[in-house]
Amino acid sequence: MSQKITIHDIARELNLTSGTVSRALNDNSRISIKTKKLVKEKANELKYQRNKIASSLRSGKSQTIGVIIPSAQMNFFGSVVHGIELMASSIGYSIMLYQTEETTVLEKKAIETFLSARVDGILASVAKETIDFSHYHELQKRHIPLVFFDRTNDEMKVPSVIIDDYKGAFLATEHLIKNGYSRIAHVLGPQHIKSFQDRYRGYEDALKKHTIKPDKKLIYQGDISIESGKAAVDYFFQLSKIPDAVFAAEDYTALGVIKGLKERKIKMPGDFGVIGFANENFGEHITPSLSSVDQQTVQMGKEALGLLIKLIAINEGNIDIGLQEKIVLQPVMHLRESSAGKTTSGKLETFNVLLSKIS
Repeated sequence: MSQKITIHDIARELNLTSGTVSRALNDNSRISIKTKKLVKEKANELKYQRNKIASSLRSGKSQTIGVIIPSAQMNFFGSVVHGIELMASSIGYSIMLYQTEETTVLEKKAIETFLSARVDGILASVAKETIDFSHYHELQKRHIPLVFFDRTNDEMKVPSVIIDDYKGAFLATEHLIKNGYSRIAHVLGPQHIKSFQDRYRGYEDALKKHTIKPDKKLIYQGDISIESGKAAVDYFFQLSKIPDAVFAAEDYTALGVIKGLKERKIKMPGDFGVIGFANENFGEHITPSLSSVDQQTVQMGKEALGLLIKLIAINEGNIDIGLQEKIVLQPVMHLRESSAGKTTSGKLETFNVLLSKIS
């Protein structure tokens, strides 16, 4: 194995001091443009790779961002990370990714790992298990730039990027109502997470707007999983009066609902409507294809990193914990087969279904 090239090797080749080479590689204003060009060309020729850890110790900056996501299995988070990476690479930053598997223990471990790596800031989406936010409060005490995305905690006064969850849920529920469904159930997400609280409010307010009285019997507490969607169907079908549609708090739950309904040979769409939230990739490929609310994931990632870079640049690590800038993105409806209109006289009355048959 060849010996790793250092700044001392570059200095020896050019008959310069190691300090001059270091300053040239870091674009120090004290070094002439001609010398910088000479040093960088020689560095490329020798295939020099900078030691990021050593550089961060000297400069106090690692040019690295830590990103905490609840699960890499969900396309939603993968897409947000894609948006983060697109912007990060364009401005010379790298990212470190850590998935918590929805647990507080791994969330804390992620933060410990990032602090050891001396990241310049952290982007985080809260695990569904997390109720105690003391590990995030510790970041604030240590003046580590922090931005939440998707799943947030307003009480912490941390900058965040979210979708308008309330509006998305309202539109999803109203869509089912306009397509002829009147007994609409809701499978909740964890209610200690604000985004799922807002989706529940949007669901209820849409019912009220259309003079449908919310029925607590039609509410099932899910846990963001296919299994909870199937369990919700088991619960709903034990009721004396079963629902004719479900708005699920997210798409994996909605997939579980569809699976549960299929096991009962329920006709979808027509006899039963389903709509989810997140617009996961699988939605358009299952049968029936799943209607869902898109959360503008790539844009969310870009906006979240933009907020974090602003914190790093403006505050230079001296974070004002009173600063709370929030960016709210607008939901986009993706209407497919699962929420098409109820059958009337043997015909489906939804324009979306007619279009899908033509195409």
